[in-house]
Amino acid sequence: MRGLVILSFVTLDGVMQSPTSPEEDPSGGFSGGGWGAPYWEEVMPQVYAEAMSAPYDLLFGRRTYDVFASHWPQVGGDDPVAARLNGGHKYVATRSVEHPLPWAESTRLTRDVVAEIKRLKAGEGPLIQVHGSADLIQTLLAHDLIDEFRLWVFPVVVGGGKRLFADGVAPGNLELVRTGSTRNGVVMAIYRRSS
Repeated sequence: MRGLVILSFVTLDGVMQSPTSPEEDPSGGFSGGGWGAPYWEEVMPQVYAEAMSAPYDLLFGRRTYDVFASHWPQVGGDDPVAARLNGGHKYVATRSVEHPLPWAESTRLTRDVVAEIKRLKAGEGPLIQVHGSADLIQTLLAHDLIDEFRLWVFPVVVGGGKRLFADGVAPGNLELVRTGSTRNGVVMAIYRRSS
C-alpha cells in the first residue's frame, strides 16, 4: 500500500494559491500571487530535507502539472529538487484526453479519477505526493484519500484565494509528527491521519 501525502505552502489565513509568482494561478481574479517568493531561499532547503529527499511519485491536477512541466524539465539534473521531480512518475488528473503531457514519465488519469487513485494507492511503489493542485486536493479530502499533510505556513495574510481546506471539508483529527521553522518565520508542520 502506498501513502498519499499533500505537500503544500499556505499563508497564515490558509490560502495555497499561487505561492511563487502572480502568473502561476490568477484564476478567480486572484491578484495576491507570489506571496511565498521572499521566503523561498530559506524555506526550500528545509522542504527538500523534510519532504522531498526520498523517492516519490507525483499526483497533479492538470493546471499545476502544466506549471511544473513548463519549468522543471529545463532545470539541470544537478539541482536535487529537479532531479526528484523529473525522476518520479507523474500522474495527472485531467478531463482532457487531448491535453499533451510533455513531461517524461507522465500518465493521464481521466476516467474515474477517485477509483484510479485508489488503485494507485493499493499498488506497489514509492510514496505519492501531491504538490499544489487545490481542486484535486478537495476531491482527495472528500474521499478520505490523504494519509499525511506536509505543510509550510508562511507569515503572510492575503485574504481571498484557494484554501487548502475549503468550505465543506469533513471534520477529522490529525496527529502532529514533526515541526520546524525557518529564521524568516515560516513554520513547518507535518500531520498524519489519526488511527
